Amino acid sequence: MANTKSAKKATRQIARRTVVNKSRRTRVRSAVRKVEEAISAGDHTAAVAAMAEAEPALIRAARKGIVHRNAARRKVSRLAHRIAKLGK
Repeated sequence: MANTKSAKKATRQIARRTVVNKSRRTRVRSAVRKVEEAISAGDHTAAVAAMAEAEPALIRAARKGIVHRNAARRKVSRLAHRIAKLGK
């Protein structure tokens, strides 16, 4: 349990950030899920449209520290390759 005033404040800040980060993480996962569902359905146009929403969400999450920068870039790259494969 936090004993000092600064430790108690840090605990409050952590709780507040956790709520914000959780909603951001959910938003990213939902966007990525939409892309993956469109890919599995074989719908190229829907996949491209969903990717237009998912890519900025992933990059924004990386900037905010929700996911690692390289992990976000890797996810975007892999999704883009799968979408490109659909178009052929």
